[in-house]
Amino acid sequence: MQSDTNKILIVDDDPDIREMLSELLDEEGFQIQSVSDPVLMDAAIDQFVPDLILLDLMLPNENGLALCQRLRTTITTPIIMVTAKASEIDRVVGLEIGADDYITKPFSKRELIARVRAVLRRGTHELPLRKSVLAFKDFVINLEARTLKTRVGDVIPLTSAEFDLLACFVGDPQKVLSRDHLLRTVLRRKSDLFDRSVDTLVSRLRKKIERPEDDEKIIATIRQQGYLFTPKVQPAAQ
Repeated sequence: MQSDTNKILIVDDDPDIREMLSELLDEEGFQIQSVSDPVLMDAAIDQFVPDLILLDLMLPNENGLALCQRLRTTITTPIIMVTAKASEIDRVVGLEIGADDYITKPFSKRELIARVRAVLRRGTHELPLRKSVLAFKDFVINLEARTLKTRVGDVIPLTSAEFDLLACFVGDPQKVLSRDHLLRTVLRRKSDLFDRSVDTLVSRLRKKIERPEDDEKIIATIRQQGYLFTPKVQPAAQ
């Protein structure tokens, strides 16, 4: 239930923005804590236990989109992304990976408070039921141990980036994932029109999990949209 004693954690590397947001929300009776980076944020979540997080999109070491995706796997706290970026793709990606709302700088005090109260009224998320050992086609992936094996137990060696890409695909099977989304969530980089690193990484992963004789590609290219992980993914038999 919403109350004016709700606790709000502000995560932004700009001290002026942190001060401005803190003053606005303090005037409305909220309890405020602000931090400048993801490491301090993790500690604040454990100690301050916020009811809502205002998360800047551009942070040092870990961008806000990747951070939001990581948080959404472990906590139910509502998240509002606060950013100077106004492009549609940034808004869509942010909401798709678990943000509850998205506010673009500059914004008015009235808009900020209205969005904060609206998100608090909706309450917390239910964490998705996640299995750490999943099976698809002829493979078994262990997300905690970060291993990929065939169903008969042969280890498929993957680089860290290849494993992160595969984990992203098995987390959203049979759904088109854009290059922008993969670039941000797997490689933690901002989108660049000429950046082909995602395509290179997909090509490397394909060589390790696909066979030339297969009728259907495990990772299908969807023209002008991105990539589609085609197999069904289900909990592996224990």
